[in-house]
Amino acid sequence: MIGPLDFSELKTYSLHDRHSKVTVEDFAKPLSSGMSVRQLLESLPGQLAGRDFPELVQRIVSSCRAGKPVMLGMGAHVIKVGLNPVLIDLMRKKVISSIALNGAGIIHDAEIAMVGRTSEEVADVLGAGAFGAARETGEVLNGAIKRGAQKNIGLGRSVGEVLLEQDFPFNDQSILAQACKLDIPVTVHVAVGTDIIHIHPGADGAATGQTTHYDFRVFCSLVSQLEGGVYLNVGSAVLLPEIFLKALTVVRNLGHEVRDLTTANFDFIRQYRPTTNVVHRPTLEGGRGFNFTGHHELMIPLLAAAVLDGLAE
Repeated sequence: MIGPLDFSELKTYSLHDRHSKVTVEDFAKPLSSGMSVRQLLESLPGQLAGRDFPELVQRIVSSCRAGKPVMLGMGAHVIKVGLNPVLIDLMRKKVISSIALNGAGIIHDAEIAMVGRTSEEVADVLGAGAFGAARETGEVLNGAIKRGAQKNIGLGRSVGEVLLEQDFPFNDQSILAQACKLDIPVTVHVAVGTDIIHIHPGADGAATGQTTHYDFRVFCSLVSQLEGGVYLNVGSAVLLPEIFLKALTVVRNLGHEVRDLTTANFDFIRQYRPTTNVVHRPTLEGGRGFNFTGHHELMIPLLAAAVLDGLAE
């Protein structure tokens, strides 16, 4: 039978001589009512995201002041949780310089523009084969895509133009419409078969491919100017992180110096592609990558408020 180990000869050292990763200097400061966003950030503990978040804010502020781009790539859920007004305000205030969307992004944004609401209850209609069959959504967006192909322009620009021309009642809440009005690039990156408009009679695969490939080349042009700038990936787990990495390798292959850049990923959970393709790989030779976990409807307004407060200093 094995007995317990004798610890009596175990060597110890003084706590006073040991390096410690946490000190009282890192602790949060007590909060008070009426604090500014800047004061709130200064009160955060100097640990983990409490240290990283203020640094990202400062990097965005510095990029804006230097006239460098702040590019936003985002999944459609960002629209569905009601953040369009925050993002449109950041475009108007020249914080966000461009936006990249997946195919679902144009669907939810266009439906918001048309009727002021979006996002059907899939479980209620899937059994009847009615999921995604909203007539107006398919007609407006597939028509815009075909028009974009005819005009030899990108998918995002074409949809924005159509929304403005149709003068839909909620265009003021539409990222695509307002970006078009502000002449801010919105690129749309489509995976064929993932979006409801691909099952509509008016879908045109050739036009979709042409306009989304045009937008990919526009996105590459934007990335080629990203030296000293910021790329934010919000709520896209696969498509946009892959698009960003391919664009980055294209522009470096063509001789564009894009090494000193800031990247950040915001999502509910940490996933492989955003962590690898946005946060880590692009910044191996310079710059800094950040990863933040939390709800978009909380994190993005906080980020926007902190950046605007920083720019007001």
